[in-house]
Amino acid sequence: MAKPNPLLSGAAGRCPNCGEGHLFEGFLKVSAACEACGFDLAAADSGDGPAVFVIMIAGFIVAFGALFTMVAFRAPAWLTLLIWLPMTLVIVLVLLRPMKGLMLAAQFMNKASQARHD
Repeated sequence: MAKPNPLLSGAAGRCPNCGEGHLFEGFLKVSAACEACGFDLAAADSGDGPAVFVIMIAGFIVAFGALFTMVAFRAPAWLTLLIWLPMTLVIVLVLLRPMKGLMLAAQFMNKASQARHD
């Protein structure tokens, strides 16, 4: 059986080692271990990386969309806010979990570990 692509598995919220078990217990809480292969997932820490990428991507989409809405349709400011503020929340919530999975899978692929000086 071939190993799954860790990046695709991570983006789907699956274990980057086997591609079968769940990567998350809740919305963003990383499982302690994979229920399928027993791989230790607790050691992985994505830090603020996923949030930074989501802010950049969502910020670009929302800023471009709001400006386009105001210029192309001559929409008033209140209508632009009514459309794009909820859209910001939706975009962030849709992107955050896959981005965190990607960052954790990238750590797994590159065999990254926290630097320790005992």
